[in-house]
Amino acid sequence: MMELVLTVTAVALALAAAGAIIRIARGPSLLDRVLAADVLLAILGAALCIDMAVNRHLNNLMLVVAVSVIGFIGSVTVARFVADRREQPNEP
Repeated sequence: MMELVLTVTAVALALAAAGAIIRIARGPSLLDRVLAADVLLAILGAALCIDMAVNRHLNNLMLVVAVSVIGFIGSVTVARFVADRREQPNEP
């Protein structure tokens, strides 16, 4: 039963990662690409958490925290950059 659950989650994460990579490659705007990269980091964190749960260890905990912080800081930075660009008036 555990192998079935692990297989289903691996397939779901692989499909989600493939979708995120396609969005990074094709994304029409910078925000689409950044959001897809953030989703890809979340998928990586989920895969690491599943590995820790299946193998009953905490070896990857610091890596999960680092990936989460990098994703959060990157998303906030891009959001602030886009917000600053929209506030400036268009000059002729």
